[in-house]
Amino acid sequence: MTQKICVVGLGYIGLPTAVMFANHGVRVHGMDVNEKAVSMVAKKQLHIEEHGLQERLNSAIDSGKFTVSTEVEEADVFIIAVPSPINDDKTANLDYVRNATKSIVPFLRKGNLVILESTVPPRTVEDVMMPILKEAGLQFGTELMISHSPERVIPGRVFEELTNNDRIVGGINEESSRLTADLYRVFVRGTIHITDATTAEMVKVMENTYRDVNIAFANELAKISERIGVNVWEAIKLANFHPRVNIHMPGPGVGGHCIAVDPWFLAELQPELANIITLARNTNDSMPEYTALKTKRTLEDRGIQYGRVAVFGLAFKGNIDDMRESPSVEVLHHLDELGVDYTAFDPHIKVNNLERQTQNMQEAVSHADVILVLTDHNEFKYLLPETVKDLVRSKIIIDAKNCMNRTAWEAAGFEVLVLGDGK
Repeated sequence: MTQKICVVGLGYIGLPTAVMFANHGVRVHGMDVNEKAVSMVAKKQLHIEEHGLQERLNSAIDSGKFTVSTEVEEADVFIIAVPSPINDDKTANLDYVRNATKSIVPFLRKGNLVILESTVPPRTVEDVMMPILKEAGLQFGTELMISHSPERVIPGRVFEELTNNDRIVGGINEESSRLTADLYRVFVRGTIHITDATTAEMVKVMENTYRDVNIAFANELAKISERIGVNVWEAIKLANFHPRVNIHMPGPGVGGHCIAVDPWFLAELQPELANIITLARNTNDSMPEYTALKTKRTLEDRGIQYGRVAVFGLAFKGNIDDMRESPSVEVLHHLDELGVDYTAFDPHIKVNNLERQTQNMQEAVSHADVILVLTDHNEFKYLLPETVKDLVRSKIIIDAKNCMNRTAWEAAGFEVLVLGDGK
């Protein structure tokens, strides 16, 4: 069994991965440049929200198998799990990957394995990492093994999916792949599929691009349905009864560290060929403005001149605290541009740099004319109308996620408008 792993990056992927290995008997050292995050983890405090993480973190640290600091330590395996965001011009920002790779070079020794988990543009291992790792003076494929094994998890179900999902392993040679697959078999019950590093990079980007294109199709259908008087949610549900159809659901935009980012990696590599990919990205990026305009028109059509909006949800998906690339933030930006007054509320988001946010739902809905639902948290799905009906000024709900109990809210006197419902 591997003697020691050093995980570089203790975020939404790195920390769960680290504690999984530690709780399966492997010594793990976690490193992150974020001093506050390291300090919190060392004290068994969470800086991210993930179901089951607290218990697993407690167990990992109490066992003595998991240590953390802001410095890299010598190890047998180095796993790089750092962000790979996009720049303002929609190109890949690989600075985190470069810096993480540079940070481990002084600690590399013969027989080590380096694994990149971050989602990256194809050829990143070959064109970005390997020239840096060459500085260690070790022969690739014999003295230093290198692989790409991208995560395949969804926030809120990370541990279930880390364990049960199939995993892609792409090494620079057969031995790199074999060692990487053997490592992940410590906790992975799904099938581990072996390929080369660049194909593994391509696979991960393809998976998220497929989903992005599918969501863009659903968003186009939602816009068309509103124009022609069709409930797109009912139509999609019925269409999906076809055995070879699986249309995703529309919404106020696409967020997260993968679907909203990865397609741009392909568009950047081959812009003249990535026509459908680019169109889908632009379609989904247009939804926050579409949602904000729908909100403003709703107020104007009802003669509400100085309306106030209670925005429900800042996270990019339900029941998590992750705001990365969240379309909700863009909706707020467009509401600002349109001069619409609002207060945002999200029970899962404790710290951010937004000015008009409250931790109190009653404060958010007080004297509001519209409740705009952007995230399908359970706290919103199961909210009772009686909780807010005496606090709002006008009883209007715009449900961009189709998650509210429409019958119950309408019975309480609310007008409920669902994104994509043309009825």
